[in-house]
Order: sequence, then structure tokens, then C-alpha cells
Amino acid sequence: MTITENKVAVVSYHLTASKNGGTEELIEQTDAEHPFAFIFGMSSLLPDFEQNLLNKKAGDKFDFRVKAVDGYGIVEQDYIINIDKQAFIMDGNFDAERVFVGNDIEMHDAEGNKLIGHVLEISEAHVRMDFNHPLAGHDLHFVGEVLEVREASSEELDHGHVHGKGGHHHH
Repeated sequence: MTITENKVAVVSYHLTASKNGGTEELIEQTDAEHPFAFIFGMSSLLPDFEQNLLNKKAGDKFDFRVKAVDGYGIVEQDYIINIDKQAFIMDGNFDAERVFVGNDIEMHDAEGNKLIGHVLEISEAHVRMDFNHPLAGHDLHFVGEVLEVREASSEELDHGHVHGKGGHHHH
């Protein structure tokens, strides 16, 4: 059976990323004990990731790259902003436990959508934050193997995710 629309694909891989042709850094690694499982064609993954796995079968190896523009995009300068330091006052004090350079903070936009902001700098008046995806501007390199391909159950298709090993577990 090959990886096509609505099939469950179970893969192991290691993902490295590099910025501007620099050194590749390990970002994520899965293995046969802790694989990554997904339903092909559910639009939840990078399109280039799925395209590179289309029609592969169990035992097939893969090694492909995804350019930044086709992955998590380029770094958008408009997503790097200064937020008034007053926004981080808790009980009369600046929230230094949560707001420090290098930390990622969950925030919400004006419509209530959840955003993750990376703290870049803290000044007297502002907190400079980057709301780009952490892998924006990075070229991605996936190397791995297809471990299993199977039909997705009707429950998995209804829920939009894989159940069991490498997938989602309902408790």
C-alpha cells in the first residue's frame, strides 16, 4: 500500500534546519519507538512534506529539503514588534518570571487568537517580541523512513488525526 489521500502514514525521521546556508541544527527526531503518524491529505502538514512522501510505501527511505519560503516562510519584519511594558504588569509588578529575553510567551491578538511570541529584548518602556514561527527563515532537511502505511479508520477521518502509536490518544 502506498501513501495517498486519507491513508495513515507512520514515519521516523530526523529534521535539521539551517538559516542562510549555515550549519544544520537538529530540530526534531522520531524513531520506530516514537514515530510520527499522520493522515495524508488532511492539510495539517507542510505541503512539501506530504508531496515528498506521496506514493511511498513501508520500507521506503526519504531524504529531502524544503526551502524556507515553502516551509514556515521567510522572517516577516512586521511580526517583530515592541509591546508597551505596561502590558506585562501583574499585581503592580513587571512579570519578570515569565517575561525574559529568550523566553516564548503565549499571548492573544485583538481577535482572541493564540500567538506565541519570542522575547528578544526588554527596555525601560517596551518588550520587543518576535511572532514569526520559530522555523521561519530556515531551510528544512528531512531524512527518514516510512514504517507503515494503512487505511485510516472512519473514526480517525472524522477526528482528523491518527489514533494509537505515533498519533493521538484519547483518555
